[in-house]
Amino acid sequence: MTHLSLPTWLLLGVALLLALLPLGATTFYLQLGAKIMIMAIFALSLDLLIGHSGLVSFGHAAYFGVAAYALALITPKYEAANFWLTLPAAVAAAALAALVIGFLVVRTAGIYFIMVTLAFAQMLYAIFHDTKLGGGSDGIYINVRPELTVAGFKVLNLESPAQFFYLALIALITVYWILNRLLHAPFGRALAGIRVNEQRMRSMGFPVFSYKLGAFTLAGGLAGLAGYLAACQFGFVNPEILAWHQSGTVLMMVILGGMGRLHGAVIGAAAYVLLQELFSSSALFGGYSKHWQLSMGTLIVIIVLAFPHGIGGLIDVAWRRRGYHGGEEDSPQSAQRSQRSDAEDSESDDLTAKDAKNPK
Repeated sequence: MTHLSLPTWLLLGVALLLALLPLGATTFYLQLGAKIMIMAIFALSLDLLIGHSGLVSFGHAAYFGVAAYALALITPKYEAANFWLTLPAAVAAAALAALVIGFLVVRTAGIYFIMVTLAFAQMLYAIFHDTKLGGGSDGIYINVRPELTVAGFKVLNLESPAQFFYLALIALITVYWILNRLLHAPFGRALAGIRVNEQRMRSMGFPVFSYKLGAFTLAGGLAGLAGYLAACQFGFVNPEILAWHQSGTVLMMVILGGMGRLHGAVIGAAAYVLLQELFSSSALFGGYSKHWQLSMGTLIVIIVLAFPHGIGGLIDVAWRRRGYHGGEEDSPQSAQRSQRSDAEDSESDDLTAKDAKNPK
């Protein structure tokens, strides 16, 4: 089943509203907005695996943490590092870790894949937690944020909450655009075919292992981008950012927003972070705020049971009722596609595979 893509004008409108936010927002809301966008990038990277490749990873925080630690280890103690050097280095470190681990784990499937990804993530967690490399359980401070300069001119001052907000916004828009283009390209169509019926795709001659490894590596690199930005924002890294509960958190974001929907991953990240801020507010809940995980878990269970396709699924339904079908005008053909029964999914999968193998 092909999920809805939101219209370009709506996405541009949301981006414009976000770009105007620093004009009237306080530092707290700018930092909160930047955190949401960073976690949205993290959720998008995992959704590429779960929603579009059928690979449920429970160790995705490993690549988030590897990039964050890469920045912390490269940065001089009392000097600003070069943004143009540290960003590619951190993302490359995360992507390389994903490539090496992915070469081993994508050969497995189902519960075995989940457990092996978790095992590798915990191995990396142990490396940074139990050795001097990552500062042990105390972690490492990043005293000065990287400098983003061009020809000696400082383009963005990352110490400024407003300018860091714009950097996070640019990164989110870029990642969203790249994934949207990729998933509508032959590579994305092949991933869709593999997710639905891997054996059929293999029998048609597709290099399934290469496609899955490519998706795994790309997802790791994007998670690394989120980890790099998070390390820049908070100025501190510790082994907990690689732990299993961090992987569980981003997994909940994807489920909350709706798997297989790019906008769902962004919405899920925003909803999770905002709900966390709400339930942990002592001004609203007093002493109960320290038990915010209980309230959060209860609400997420209710949302998942009431809306199996997540918040993004509700948006899809609303847009289809207005006659919008994934960027196409309302027509008999698009209406027929939206009403296609499960009995015809096999034919749809064949067409998807053929599109991937023979792009126009």
